[in-house]
Amino acid sequence: MLKRMMIMLGMVGVVFGGLAWFVNFRAGLIRNALAALADPPQTVSTTTATTSEWQPKLTAVGSFRAVNGADLALQLAGIVDKIHFESGKDVEAGEVLLDLHKEDDVAKLQSLQATADGFGVTLKRDQGQLKINAVSQATVDSDLVNQRNALALVAQQQALVEQKTLKAPFSGRLGVRQVDVGQYLSAGTTIVTLQALDRLYVDFTLPQQAVDQVKVGQEVNARVDSYPNQTFKGQVQAINSKVDQTSRNLEVRAIFDNAARKLLPGMYVLIDLAVGKASRYVTLPQTAIVYNPYGNSVYLAVKGDAGKDGLVARQSVVQTGLTRGDQVAVISGVEQGATVITTGQMKLRNGTTLKVDNTIPVANDANPKPVDQ
Repeated sequence: MLKRMMIMLGMVGVVFGGLAWFVNFRAGLIRNALAALADPPQTVSTTTATTSEWQPKLTAVGSFRAVNGADLALQLAGIVDKIHFESGKDVEAGEVLLDLHKEDDVAKLQSLQATADGFGVTLKRDQGQLKINAVSQATVDSDLVNQRNALALVAQQQALVEQKTLKAPFSGRLGVRQVDVGQYLSAGTTIVTLQALDRLYVDFTLPQQAVDQVKVGQEVNARVDSYPNQTFKGQVQAINSKVDQTSRNLEVRAIFDNAARKLLPGMYVLIDLAVGKASRYVTLPQTAIVYNPYGNSVYLAVKGDAGKDGLVARQSVVQTGLTRGDQVAVISGVEQGATVITTGQMKLRNGTTLKVDNTIPVANDANPKPVDQ
């Protein structure tokens, strides 16, 4: 009887022990599930911290303009008689481009020339008569004055005739013709533009703090959106002798050779002026930096603690430096080769488990180009 009771008590103990194990096992599952729900893995993108060379530079904007460039016009009014050029052609200095009607002016010039010739004949005859005392010295002096006056009128009329002919003041390329044959032109009406394209200026301004960083002869680089993959090199030609009192900016002029004629006056240009020595810094996309009033930081993706699989987030305070395009230089706080989180930082804290998804690339261009929408 006692033996049967012992067996029954043993069976009851086994049953209760099994129930206790089951309850504890289920509670563990529930705790793990709740923990997973409370701190699920967060999806982020990452990049590997690399170093690159950083050259300090000053950036400015300006416009190209020709060393010699002008909108050609005549200082006299008249009707267009002949046009001797075609739009867009290269011309040499002194080449005739346009004539106004000038028949009346030429006829008047011929009349004045004839009068001057007559006074010359009279002067020569009276000078001969003076030698034999046939005329007085006063007569010869009067003849001389008359001849000089007549020649001055001839020169005046000759200049008037020449002012009705347009000539190229320098060699260069013509623009689009703005007038037609038979058209009446007022004085000063633009006929065509002429630009010397072999060399171009760029005038730009820099803050007064850059006064000791800019020198005549210093190399400058120019970028224009017409040639996004090309940089044009020039030199600082002149620095203004004063700082503008309103803007506190310094005006600088650079000159560029343009033998290939790719650049045109009026083009918008970005100027880069290298200053100081180049340095190497850890370079990250700007999206990797968490900017805060109390200091900047990044989140690193590191291996979890012992017994914890996968990657976890760890915050690191950083000191940032220069920026260029989508990139920022990191002076301290990130080592080369570290895995840095570039998106998704707002939902992270130290120890958050991570799920990395780099299918969508993060902007990381040193010289990004705007995309037309």
